[in-house]
Parts: sequence; structure tokens; C-alpha cells
Amino acid sequence: MDRRAETWYRRRTSRWQDWPLAALLDAKQRSGARISVVMPARNEEQTVAGVVGPLAQALVADAPLVDELVVIDSDSTDGTAEAAAAAGAVVHRASDITPALGAYRGKGEALWKSLMVTAGDVLVFVDADLTRWGPHFVTGLLGPLLADPDVQLVKGFYARVRTGTDGSVSTEGGRVTELVARPVLSLWWPHLAGVVQPLAGEWAVRRALMESLSIPVGYGVELATLLDTASRHGLDAVAQVDLGSRAHRHQANHDLAVMAAELLAVAEKRRSRHQPPSRPVTLEQFEREDGQVRRRSRLVPVQERPPTQTMTGADAIRSAR
Repeated sequence: MDRRAETWYRRRTSRWQDWPLAALLDAKQRSGARISVVMPARNEEQTVAGVVGPLAQALVADAPLVDELVVIDSDSTDGTAEAAAAAGAVVHRASDITPALGAYRGKGEALWKSLMVTAGDVLVFVDADLTRWGPHFVTGLLGPLLADPDVQLVKGFYARVRTGTDGSVSTEGGRVTELVARPVLSLWWPHLAGVVQPLAGEWAVRRALMESLSIPVGYGVELATLLDTASRHGLDAVAQVDLGSRAHRHQANHDLAVMAAELLAVAEKRRSRHQPPSRPVTLEQFEREDGQVRRRSRLVPVQERPPTQTMTGADAIRSAR
């Protein structure tokens, strides 16, 4: 491992058990920071209440750590919004947030839009499809940010539990991480090779940093945020926390290939400082059906939203929160 990565790993890696709730409540009171938990969700009716409910109980009702619990509904076609609201979240439909700015479909778009409807000084992002997890995900991620003003971004990592079609369980999740993200970092940004799960969906960030970044509209948001934070603020602005284990719904390989293409576009832009392609980018895939090979062309989201702090009318957007 790169020497810088190894040194960083020793200094900036902790466990969720290192950040007890009582200490976090004290640190929050002393700092005066407001905390927003944001969950991007699309068609997660079956799981979203199981994430919102325990957080609302443990970190809002039982202990006043979280000030806002917000679900950004990315145009779901099921009962995601209703289930999230019933469990205790404030729900916003992504396409209804600042409609004059247009709308894209994607996780990064939901996180970017969340900046318009939340007020927290610290944002904690949690996926809405978790099935093996706990409220310690949020407390663990908050720990380094509340303890050290130099920390800007905290990445979670965990054993990713994967259930096979035959019911077997393994920790071989994270296929795109191991096949794309980790090789990219090792080759081009070796000082970041100590980040255990660069694509983890559970992470926390200071609002001031998030508002300063260009945000890819799709799945490239996590990699872009990591690369841009380290580039602008140095390696020690990033920390990571071991959250134990995590399970969620897994995608098919053909869908993961689109995600992989998004990550490569993000990496290429930041490596070469090129602007994203102005033309649509398609991924060509091939499937065998009834003995015939069929081609399938799929659009790869490569658009990026500008930093909200540079947008015309950004102050008016903030004042509306």
C-alpha cells in the first residue's frame, strides 16, 4: 500500500463503538451543529420504513441527536413516499424540488436536491434499502465530524452481506467496488487506496463542503465526492468508520455495468480535467435470448450538477429552507 495511504489508514480509521451516543450529544451541544439524515429512495416501499422508523425512534425521539430525517423520493412508482412518511420522515419528491432547475433520474440528483430542502450543518446519507444495519450507522459516521473540525467527509465501511438466489449468504457483495473503484484508486490515486469502501452509500459530510462540489447525477456521486474532497482539502479531511455489517438488495450484472461506466466517466474527468461529454454516452450490452444474441444500448448518466454555492439565486434557495 502507498505509504501515505497506510499512514492515513492508521490515523483516520475508527469503529462505530468508538463514538458513544452520550459523547456525540455533548459534542453536538457544544458545537451548536444541526444534523440532517437524508435517504435517497426509489421504489423502496418494502424497506424504507425499516430504516426510517428505528432512526426516528433512537436518534430523534429517544435522544435529540438528529434534527431532520428526510427522504428524497426519486419519482417512485410504489408506496415509498407513504411508507417513509408514516415511519416518521419528511418526504420530498425529487422532481418537485426547485422544478425550474429541471430533473434527472439518479442517486446523485437526489442528494444534490436534498441541499435545497435541508438545513443541517452536517449531512448523513443512508440508503433506503438496508435490511441488516442499525442506528449506529449514523452515530458512527457523525463521530469524526463532531470530534475534529478538520474532518470534512466520513466514509462508512462494512462486511457486505449478499444473499444468493439459492438462499445462501456470503460477504462477497460490492462487485463494482472490487472490479472498478478499487483498481481505479490503486492505479491513479494510490494515496486513497486505504479507503475500504469508496462507494459506500452510508457517509457523512459537512454542508459547506457538499455545497462546494460538482455532483454527478447518478451513482458516481460517492467516488466524485471522495476524489474532490481529497484533492481540495487533503487526505486528512477524509475519515472512515467500521460500521460492522450491512445487507441490501443487489442489482443484476447488466445494471452494475451501467454503474461501472458512470464511475469511469467520473474518474476520467477528474484525472484528465476534461469536461463531461456533451453528447449522450451509451453502453452497448449483449444478451442471448432464444438462441439469438440481442444488442441492448443503455444511456450512461454523465451529467453533473454545479456546486450550489455558485448558482445564481443560491442564497434565495438557502433562505427558503
